[in-house]
Amino acid sequence: MPGGRLTHEDRQQIAIWLGEGLGYAEIARRLGRPTSTISREVARNSAPGGYLADRAQQAAGQRARRRRPVQATEPPADERPAESVRGFVEQFATLLVGTGLPRMPARVFVCLLTSDSGSLTSAELVRQLQVSPASVSKAIGHLEAIELVRRTQNSGRRERYVIDDDVWLRAFKADTGAHTEVAATARNGIEIFGSGTPAGTRLGQMAQFFAWISEQMNDSGLTDTVVRDALTVLAALVYAARPLTVDDLATALDWPVQRAVDALDAISRRPILSDPLAVERLGCGGYAITPRPDRLSSAQRDALCLPRTLNPIDL
Repeated sequence: MPGGRLTHEDRQQIAIWLGEGLGYAEIARRLGRPTSTISREVARNSAPGGYLADRAQQAAGQRARRRRPVQATEPPADERPAESVRGFVEQFATLLVGTGLPRMPARVFVCLLTSDSGSLTSAELVRQLQVSPASVSKAIGHLEAIELVRRTQNSGRRERYVIDDDVWLRAFKADTGAHTEVAATARNGIEIFGSGTPAGTRLGQMAQFFAWISEQMNDSGLTDTVVRDALTVLAALVYAARPLTVDDLATALDWPVQRAVDALDAISRRPILSDPLAVERLGCGGYAITPRPDRLSSAQRDALCLPRTLNPIDL
């Protein structure tokens, strides 16, 4: 298991890769271990003839037999994660690695995410992941930097690492800030290359795109409740397939009138909530759903309005 004690097979692979000239960091990456584990293993078990897997395995066995038993090193049975849980943690962590999160922070994050309380101590993470405290500390530092985890202390002054309920909102805001920086940097690039050059044109398009994302997705003061209400209003208008007034919506949804007003106001302030549809206010005071005009070209709209040619399968 990655993070556990090295097996005989692990040591055989280390010997092979050392013979091929691979460095400690690459060997550690391939085995899913900290680089320090590999460097200590090689330093401890190398001899004039180099690193030999069989000799290293024998030495490790002798050291294990000499160790004195330590009390309370194993968690109680009811706290020990089931194999299915361990498998899920590794599988989910692998998926997060694909999004750009480093391996160890991903494993630590999934452990926290799947804990009952949403928080664990360093010792608990070390025990569950079977890694060194230093690895956990480094992973927590990375997760803190991107605002996925925060530190707190319990009554015993022991530090705990916590995932808050608003973790995704904070992570989303961090991404939005990055979008703003990308847009600003692209604009600076236009001044360097010139707006009329091919590079300047591409940078201009890039700046416009990321500025639009930042504007549309940045924190607008909308709460999760208001956003959910806005989506419910959209669903009601689509389902009704006819214009509805505020009173119609409030009555049908069994809401106070102000709640329906707030939901419609949210859609008006953040049109992306209804994309690719738009909510249009009619002269009669009703609201109706229409396709956003910028999602289709005039030629596409004209083609969609043409009478449909009957297919033999329709006859």
